[in-house]
Amino acid sequence: RLHYDLRIEVNGVLKSWAIPKGFSLNLNDKRLAEATEDHPLEYADFEGTIPEGEYGAGTVLIWDRGYYKNITHKQNQHQLKPPEKCLKDGHFQIHLQGRKIKGDYLLQRFKKGGKENWLMIKLK
Repeated sequence: RLHYDLRIEVNGVLKSWAIPKGFSLNLNDKRLAEATEDHPLEYADFEGTIPEGEYGAGTVLIWDRGYYKNITHKQNQHQLKPPEKCLKDGHFQIHLQGRKIKGDYLLQRFKKGGKENWLMIKLK
């Protein structure tokens, strides 16, 4: 099924989330971001078809490419919190600077029905 992936480099790997409804520019939207396994950095340039029956089967296209900046500050401080700590704590604010998507977003972990997932929320 069609979905969009968010992949950001942290400590030499691509941390990855599948976003079924894609990115939103609306401040009122909260989009499900399902965490997937980490990918090697070399996967960042992959486009092609993954055969049926294999994980992630289907066509893979790069829709946008760019950079991200961690904007998560330590509580009551002006220092940035390390990305790996943000992910561990389940609260990661990032600035995306892509060709198509630009702006500040929050990745927020939540639990529902015993299952852990993430929301991706557009910030002002």
